[in-house]
Amino acid sequence: MTHIPASFPQTDAQAGKRRVAEAALSHVEPGSVLGVGTGSTVAFLIEALAARPGLIRAAVSSSNATTGALRAAGITVLDLNEVEDLPLCIDGADEATRAHHLIKGGGGALTREKILAAAAKRFICIVDQSKLVDTLGTFPLPIEVIPMARKLVARTIEAQQGRALWREGVVTDNGNHILDVHGLSIQDPPSLERRLGQITGVVTVGLFAVRPADVLLVGSPTGTEII
Repeated sequence: MTHIPASFPQTDAQAGKRRVAEAALSHVEPGSVLGVGTGSTVAFLIEALAARPGLIRAAVSSSNATTGALRAAGITVLDLNEVEDLPLCIDGADEATRAHHLIKGGGGALTREKILAAAAKRFICIVDQSKLVDTLGTFPLPIEVIPMARKLVARTIEAQQGRALWREGVVTDNGNHILDVHGLSIQDPPSLERRLGQITGVVTVGLFAVRPADVLLVGSPTGTEII
């Protein structure tokens, strides 16, 4: 979990992440189970939760890294199969639009993040202002693939659009590989998400557009915008 001492000079991005993470707590139902995503902004969320002991009853985690950070903060972590009701999931994004469409997966946790977003009644995405874009695709699109199908999927994608590069040395918590697709300008995120998801060997596409965020919170050093 990222911790920035008060004496450490924060960048604008860090200040925005901290502000939006703290603002997200106002959306949390006290005593509930919270879905918690993965990434640098979520690290500030976990820090904020640690400063409010008892605010949530437990959490469902999207990655091994998040599980470790939650437990270190004294927060009980449950398996999703143990949870009947997940009122809210809070997660970050690598890119986000005002239509609530997202690219996620820079940290490699896209499959479990997408599962939590699907399970939750509400999905709130928290980002600093640098992640807000007009069109998705400047950030390479992560796709989790079955290892034996990595080259097959890459060839299929490249025959259609974009360059699919293997994120070498990275194995997801699910034991899979990640392809990062470069050179995209994503005009219709839901359509592309569906199309890429149909390629044999693809586990998860890092577009969150078929099930977008319900609310987007955008943090800056001076405030938080609710979209």
